[in-house]
Amino acid sequence: MLADTEAGSVIAAAQGGARFGYRLVLPQFLLVPALFMAQELAGRLGLVTRRGLAELVLRRAGRAAAGLLLAVLAASCLGTLVTELSGIAGVGEVFGIAPWETSAVAALGLIMVVWTGSYRSVEQIAIAVGLCELAFLALAWFARPDPRAMAAEMLALPLGDHGYLWLLAANLGTCVIPWALVYQQSASIDKGLTRHSLFAMRAETLGGAVLCQTITAAVVVAAAAAFAHGGAGGHALQRIGDIAGAFAAAIGPAGGLAVFAVGVTGGALVAAIVVCLTVAWAFGEVLGVRHSLSVQPERAPWFYGAFTLLLAAGAALVGSGVNLVRLSVGAGALNAVLLPAVLWFLWRAARQDLPERLRLRGAYAGAVAAVLVATSGLGVYAVVAALL
Repeated sequence: MLADTEAGSVIAAAQGGARFGYRLVLPQFLLVPALFMAQELAGRLGLVTRRGLAELVLRRAGRAAAGLLLAVLAASCLGTLVTELSGIAGVGEVFGIAPWETSAVAALGLIMVVWTGSYRSVEQIAIAVGLCELAFLALAWFARPDPRAMAAEMLALPLGDHGYLWLLAANLGTCVIPWALVYQQSASIDKGLTRHSLFAMRAETLGGAVLCQTITAAVVVAAAAAFAHGGAGGHALQRIGDIAGAFAAAIGPAGGLAVFAVGVTGGALVAAIVVCLTVAWAFGEVLGVRHSLSVQPERAPWFYGAFTLLLAAGAALVGSGVNLVRLSVGAGALNAVLLPAVLWFLWRAARQDLPERLRLRGAYAGAVAAVLVATSGLGVYAVVAALL
């Protein structure tokens, strides 16, 4: 769940706060039910069936449907990975380090972590760096937001503004994320959990959903307050350095830059690990090859090779000099468009592949369907409306 508040989420939220003040705060909390419902279904399927989503789709619907899921997943993961590495590269730029150097070092470090560790060690490292995101709560506090302005703007949602809709789609696509759903299901298996862990999984997922959306809302608040103090509200950000500069101006040059750098880097590193593992697990499930962190690299070359190839491709693209802020917001919007396909596969599997007692059914099945349809429909609508 910490991977849900990744660099793309931070950049999209900061862009939203800079352009529209506090008007993107309320949507962050309205997304909590959809985030929890979707992630809980993924966790439930993993714990009970002991199969990943890609394998369930392959068994139930055949190779064509599994191929479609893999294509959607690969597009989502590559876009997100580039966003994570671009976030780290943007932080490096603030301190005068070239993007290709930062992204290359980050990619090599992540490869070493995964190639030399077990699932437990990788998880512990990911949680440790992910907790750096808590720095954004401090950032929101020290930015001194205006309570009256926040109360007035939170309910004034400019849904007719194409720029707002684009950022709303990006925020949605960095909240209920296709790869995060697939990851939770496969990770539950690799971690060795069983159906006896259902209650703990649900409790942690709910807590994680609330935490990550609170952190994202804190980024919106911090950016809105920082740009309001600087008299720059309503401006679009062009570089990650613009975000860091605004926080530095509001909080202080040393504190603002340090807190921003720690938060973005922590979220980006944990998400980069997650997206690469997601692709490696999914392709391993469909191809029928070994796909576990408990297996040494020489016994699972396809698994570790897919992980490494995706990281190398992402690092190369970031080093090419693309606009990192536009890329991050665009990747979030891409996730929003891809989300309906993954949610459909997930909902259908929860209806068909679980034993009767644990199957998604009755009134709750209808409520989940309504929430997920509304969420994915809003994302697609926002993207289409923003582009027209």
